[in-house]
Amino acid sequence: MPAASTAHPRSRPLTRAPAKARNGRRSGPSRRAGTGVRWDRVGRIAMLCVLAALLYLYLSAGIHMFSTWRQSSHARATVSSMESEHRSLVKQHQMLSQLATVEAEARRLGMMRPGEQPYVMSGLPKN
Repeated sequence: MPAASTAHPRSRPLTRAPAKARNGRRSGPSRRAGTGVRWDRVGRIAMLCVLAALLYLYLSAGIHMFSTWRQSSHARATVSSMESEHRSLVKQHQMLSQLATVEAEARRLGMMRPGEQPYVMSGLPKN
């Protein structure tokens, strides 16, 4: 004789109709899938967009800093070459400003002082 606590194998458990929420809509698994907004996905997409924007800003700032560094090193090299050229020009100016140098250069060009007697020597052997 079967026990009273065992159920008949063909009998099904009774299911209740889904309860209505306070706002009158049905809640639970009977709600149609895909009709609601998946806020977790929206949040992930928003965080991904924010991450992409931050990455863009950091990269553009880094690229700008690198180009500024390259430009400053190029300007530093230009300044260094101009300083050395300035030093050589100052030395040349000091040398050419001396009276002996001016006189030697003038004689090399064939000039003479007023009142000097010019001498022309010809027939010298070639060295």
